[in-house]
Formats: sequence, structure tokens, C-alpha cells
Amino acid sequence: CFSPQAFNKTIEKDNSLAVGYFQRGFVHLQLEMYEESLSDYHMAFSHLRQNPFIDYKQLGLRHILYAWEVLYSTAAVQCHLQQWQEARVTLEKAVVWRPERRTAILELALERVQERLFLEPMLVPLRELFRPRKKEVEQLDSKDFLGKPKVISSIIPNDEYIGFEPLRPQKQGFYEPSAHALR
Repeated sequence: CFSPQAFNKTIEKDNSLAVGYFQRGFVHLQLEMYEESLSDYHMAFSHLRQNPFIDYKQLGLRHILYAWEVLYSTAAVQCHLQQWQEARVTLEKAVVWRPERRTAILELALERVQERLFLEPMLVPLRELFRPRKKEVEQLDSKDFLGKPKVISSIIPNDEYIGFEPLRPQKQGFYEPSAHALR
């Protein structure tokens, strides 16, 4: 069975993760928590940031979240809340976001809303979880790119400069040590 707690933890770690809100919206809908579901779908759509889709393959989730799917699911919740007019407007908005304007599924959904029939929301395919690639997980060990810290002190008397040697400003007539002093 579904539980929103796992998605809550995910969203706490990355509150701009649109797919997290999308999945939690589905769970809330299944639990008949319609207001929470509607809020999650609105958050998912806003976190798409006007993009028609977000491809999550780089993060290890083999799924592409489309804006039209989020809007379709939003309309499904609006149907459960008896907001038939809002559901129709949302579906009309989804038509604009549908890739290549293939709108057969949305036209069917509009007909169902006109007849006041519920819609089934879209969802991330079952058993699709974030699973980072093995090589990415292996690289999570901390690496020391800078090396051990070293104390550097000047051998030049009365030198007030603090910093790294390559960044040292050169002054005309500045004391230069002899080769003997450098040794």
C-alpha cells in the first residue's frame, strides 16, 4: 500500500523535486485526501518551471514527468472535489502542453468531465524508484582535492603580506632576499 511519509521525506530533502510532489499527489488521491492531492499537483506543476517535461534519468529514475500529465491528474482530483468547470479548464490547459498536440486522451477526458465521470490520474509506473547508477554511488566517498594544509611563512623580514605566494603583489624597491638567505 502507498504511504505519503516516504514522499514527505523526499520532498524535505529537495523541495523543488516536481516528481516527488506528483507521486505524493497520487498517494493522497488514493487515500481520498483530495485537498492535499490538489495542492501537491499544483506544486508539481509549478516546479516544472514552465518546462514541458523534466527527464529524471540523470537522477536514476527512468521516468519523464510531462506537464500535461500533471495537469491531467490535477483535473482528476478536481473531479473528485466536484469542481467540474475547473477540471474542464485544467484539461484545456493540458492540451496546450501535450507534446506534438496528440490530444486523443485529453479529448476523451474532456468528454468524461462533460458527463461528470471521474478520471483516473496519471502516475509514475509502479516499481520505478530512484536508483542511482552503481558507478555514481561508488564515487560518493569523499575525496581530498586540495591535499593537506600547509603553513607557509615568509623568510623576508618585516613582510606583512598574508596569502599565497603566487598572489603576492610586487612593489618597486621591495626587499628581495639574497640567494644565501633563501637557502
